[in-house]
Amino acid sequence: MAEERVRIRVLLVDDHQVVRRGLRTFLEVQDDIEVVGEAADGAEGVDRAEELRPDVVLMDVKMPGTDGIEALRMLKERGNPARVLVVTSFTEHRTVVPALRAGAAGYVYKDVDPEALAGAIRSVHAGHVLLQPELAGALLADESPRPPQGRGGSLTEREQEVLGHIADGRSNREIARVLHLSEKTVKTHVSNILMKLDLADRTQAALWAVRNGMTR
Repeated sequence: MAEERVRIRVLLVDDHQVVRRGLRTFLEVQDDIEVVGEAADGAEGVDRAEELRPDVVLMDVKMPGTDGIEALRMLKERGNPARVLVVTSFTEHRTVVPALRAGAAGYVYKDVDPEALAGAIRSVHAGHVLLQPELAGALLADESPRPPQGRGGSLTEREQEVLGHIADGRSNREIARVLHLSEKTVKTHVSNILMKLDLADRTQAALWAVRNGMTR
């Protein structure tokens, strides 16, 4: 008998009801994805995420009231473990970059192919960081001031190698397989990287790697 796939619990946060309805209609036919709730703005999304404890939140950026970026910050402050996948348009790099810095695990475009959307949800749920190639240029061109975040020179050679794989979007399990290490050892390296660079999570680590030319 085939092994039953783990169902990924998804929360939809978008101020347009027709968008939420379309997303729900498609996602509910996926065997491994379950839409557990909806919200019409960021504040409601944060409350629903606290109530429903989804695995993945599909979050619009531009919403009236509390927008997606502020909602991301609120989720992080509350320690909510949900992975957030931002919904954006191709021209919104100026909003995507702050969203990634606020803790988003990646982003998809509003005109994304339905199968690609399902794949993105599975990917972030598995621990990946979705950084698409065209965003790298926007990150490198973004010259907004930010507080210093540690020194890359303090990383060991192995930590730099792990950081490069994080920037490539690999999960701890995949990094362990590529580097022939245990997953526990990789987790230790990731923790050390975050501590030395004064970063909050692996998404920020991936952004740091892109900005400092440490991608593989």
